[in-house]
Amino acid sequence: MMLWRSVVGKLWLTIIALVATVLLILGMFLLQYIDIAFNDPHDVKVLFVYTGIIGFLLSTFFAFFLSTKITQPLLQMKKAADLISHGEYRTRVPIRSSDEIGDLANTFNHMAAELDTLIRDLNHEKDHLGSVLRSMADAVVTFNAEGKVILANPHGQQLIDRWNMLEWSNEEMIRSGSLSRGQVPGPLFELYRKVLREGHDETEKVHVQSGVWSVVMAPLKSNESVRGAVAVMRNVTEESKLEKLRRDFVANVSHEIRTPLSMLQGYSEALLDDIAASPEERKELVQVIYDESLRMGRLVKDLLDLARMEAGHIEMKLEEIDLESLMKRVHRKFLVLAKERSIRLICDVPGEPLIMEAADEDRLEQVLTNLLDNAMRHTAGGAQIILSANRVTIDQHPFVELKVRDEGNGIPQEDLPYIFERFYKADKARTRGATSGGTGLGLAIVKNIVESHRGQIQADSALGRGTTFTLLLPVEAA
Repeated sequence: MMLWRSVVGKLWLTIIALVATVLLILGMFLLQYIDIAFNDPHDVKVLFVYTGIIGFLLSTFFAFFLSTKITQPLLQMKKAADLISHGEYRTRVPIRSSDEIGDLANTFNHMAAELDTLIRDLNHEKDHLGSVLRSMADAVVTFNAEGKVILANPHGQQLIDRWNMLEWSNEEMIRSGSLSRGQVPGPLFELYRKVLREGHDETEKVHVQSGVWSVVMAPLKSNESVRGAVAVMRNVTEESKLEKLRRDFVANVSHEIRTPLSMLQGYSEALLDDIAASPEERKELVQVIYDESLRMGRLVKDLLDLARMEAGHIEMKLEEIDLESLMKRVHRKFLVLAKERSIRLICDVPGEPLIMEAADEDRLEQVLTNLLDNAMRHTAGGAQIILSANRVTIDQHPFVELKVRDEGNGIPQEDLPYIFERFYKADKARTRGATSGGTGLGLAIVKNIVESHRGQIQADSALGRGTTFTLLLPVEAA
């Protein structure tokens, strides 16, 4: 910095100018007395030279004296301000006097302390907000007015990255230049534009591939203008599936109960109106009412069992069991029914023992009973049903493979993925009479019991050639 542009230079030049002016005025005033005091003009010149030198030295001395009192504290404050601007908020200026410069230094230090406190509070709030955002299970994303992501928690960033990798219907907006790639993804674009346009909160459910997301988007306002939007997204796929499952469950239960209730009501009215003239007809009507009440009882029992299983409240009495004896017992139970329907029921067990270290024998008997009951109801006379078992090893772990194979009507291939769902019946044309008698819950209960034993069940079928249910049950305890 040039000397005459600094405070010291300006003070120095000002003092020199003042001294020169005083000397000139004093010289002009004393000019008329020079002839009296000085005879030699040379002495006058020497006097003026000495006076100028003394004035210059005094002005320089006072200028640098003022520099130590004014300029140096100002330079220190400038240096401190530079340090604060670079983030050194603990910088302070030493106070060397009690004048205006000292007051200025004191005020500067107070300002620096307040700024330090404010910055620390802001950083604390920022860290707190960051921790809250990171710990949120919901995805939070903030967009500016151009649609660019300016803030996102980890879940939000992952979601936006995943959605931006997909192709959306806003490709035309991207080509036109009103939207850039990597900004507002397709599922949120229309909601984002609506929030910017109308300036109030919006809520919407967004379907992306097989997922459902609940999105709440609010505008970011500044001076009555919308400068962006913040979106909170929650994955509600499971809730949507459960809600659909609940609706389907209520509809299916209503549908299943309506038929026996209608029959109970109709046949009861027939008895009350004495439509049945003979005892045989009345007995037939009563038998139908009795059969339908039994079917409703089975339906309610199966519903309660399935509800407890799906809620995780199934009671398992795990103990070591012999599957061979269990299979023979179930085979004997159905043997009489099979002979009445002219069906050959075969139980094929290996020569080696089939021991499971931890299983619920009653539940496994329920599984085999349901599977054989289904096979009986869908197998015509003269055909055969085979109940077999053998030991297999998968990934160096022993399993028991149970199979129930019938030669019945079979199941269409398009129905196979859904047969273990509640109330699903592949034979949609069959009546709900005595030949059917099922509640549509048997296979769902079977699947729950098998999975409770850490096992697997699958079905293979072909129309007109029968169905085979295969169960894999682990031999070793968990």
